[in-house]
Amino acid sequence: MLNSTLSELSAALAAKKVSSVELTRLFLDRIKGLNGRLNAFITVDEEHSVAQARVADQRRFRDQAGPLTGIPIAHKDIFCTRGLRTTCGSRMLAGYTSPYDAHVIERFAAAGAVQLGKTNMDEFAMGSSNETSHFGPVRNPWDTTRVPGGSSGGSATAVAARMAPAATGTDTGGSIRQPAALTGICGLKPTYGLVSRYGMIAFASSLDQGGPLAKSAADLALLMNAMAGFDARDSTSVERPAEDYARELNMNLTGLRIGLPKEFFAEGVDPEVLARVREAIRWFESQGAKTVEITLPNTGLALPVYYVIAPAEASSNLSRFDGVRYGHRAKDYTDLNSMYRRTRAEGFGAEVKRRILIGTYVLSHGYYDAYYLKAQKVRRLIARDFADAYARCDLILGPTSPSTAFPLGAKSDDPVQMYLNDIFTIPAPLAGLPGLSIPCGFDSKGLPVGLQIMGNYFAEAKMLGAAHRYQQATDWHLRVPRETAL
Repeated sequence: MLNSTLSELSAALAAKKVSSVELTRLFLDRIKGLNGRLNAFITVDEEHSVAQARVADQRRFRDQAGPLTGIPIAHKDIFCTRGLRTTCGSRMLAGYTSPYDAHVIERFAAAGAVQLGKTNMDEFAMGSSNETSHFGPVRNPWDTTRVPGGSSGGSATAVAARMAPAATGTDTGGSIRQPAALTGICGLKPTYGLVSRYGMIAFASSLDQGGPLAKSAADLALLMNAMAGFDARDSTSVERPAEDYARELNMNLTGLRIGLPKEFFAEGVDPEVLARVREAIRWFESQGAKTVEITLPNTGLALPVYYVIAPAEASSNLSRFDGVRYGHRAKDYTDLNSMYRRTRAEGFGAEVKRRILIGTYVLSHGYYDAYYLKAQKVRRLIARDFADAYARCDLILGPTSPSTAFPLGAKSDDPVQMYLNDIFTIPAPLAGLPGLSIPCGFDSKGLPVGLQIMGNYFAEAKMLGAAHRYQQATDWHLRVPRETAL
């Protein structure tokens, strides 16, 4: 059961080979056995999960079940959950329990899924390694001395270690795709606005996007069918007809035009990563796909643009954490300003403080035009590069991350080197485009390599179809980490 796909689990529940309560307890036991080593979960409420599983079993008994009814799903601790604490990986919210559910949580509840627990994450989603969490770093199940990637590292590790059959995450600059690549699973960042941000604690509002993590592209399609949908409470939510994200899983690859950006295959990428990615591209060519060399000339500017825009928006969004309304409040202070200063100094970690300072600086008088406004103009050029590229190709393929998982602490003292880990994932969210990472092999150290597939706006079904066809011919996505072997 632990290795089963979501479709297989759904079929087993429908055939009464297992109950939702039994399935939920199976994964809860797995969490108990592994979380001490991996630190993937922040909050697990066994009683709460089992109660939801009982309700799901009743729905199946009454023949009111859907594909996800009774299946346990882990949620990144950035989504508000009524009755279950939501911490965002920060001391600032360590004791906070939301009075309402995020839209994503509501959608999964309507589908009958079971909340398995809340997963660890970089504090307020700020990080590329899952080392900035107030609750300690998450460890990569392929090698527990290495990072799982971030900020959705807890969700990625939970799926990779078979502590959960699937999980939710958020992607601001690569925080679903990069940990998916580093842990050997699949992760999708949808088109901006496709999944509601209501109840998803904000980092950078024009970039943040919720998405699924799972073992296979087919599983991602099922999860997207539940997650996506218009929400009037989110002003950036896209109102469009519902679609079946599994509709192209058996697509014909003949004639598919695959764009290969020369900027993604240049110096600075681990040769073993490039070798595995090129092998995957050759497989697509063997199925009749045509490769086209393209260029994304402003890709080199994506990183500096992102680290102006994202901190600026974070500086604004995190101003609400002042110790007055909710969250942590300092015990010792003399006046209101003292309370603000001490609360924020105690409540935020070093990386969050760094980004608030950068963001406040670039928004300040005299620097707004020089930095923030200029970054927004270059952001438009990056989006134009993609528009030109998609006139010549259907999908864009390349590495998800320039390297495989690096050791814990290796880049903690060098923020620039840490930020460079997102060099290939940042362009898509700047343009609002979807991106997908799937496993495409391993390096000589036995660490997973991720293949990134990017598409035009609302091309998720086509991306998932191409990924599924690849996974029908390979078994990289079925490999289980040795340290957590079943």
